[in-house]
Amino acid sequence: MMWLDYAIHKAGDNFKVEGDWPGEVMGKDKDGTDKENWIYKPGDIYRVAEDGWLVKIGEDKDDTK
Repeated sequence: MMWLDYAIHKAGDNFKVEGDWPGEVMGKDKDGTDKENWIYKPGDIYRVAEDGWLVKIGEDKDDTK
């Protein structure tokens, strides 16, 4: 799947991907309902592979941090 037309914001060591509405890349539709596709969701944990891929390695069950 190829995702297009998203903005990447970087602040220090952190970054986030934004779509056209809040939550779009995290599986939320404009009205706040769940979508079938997402890039990442709250609590997802990734490591960066040497070729640049983000590899999902788990989920933090306490995603309120």
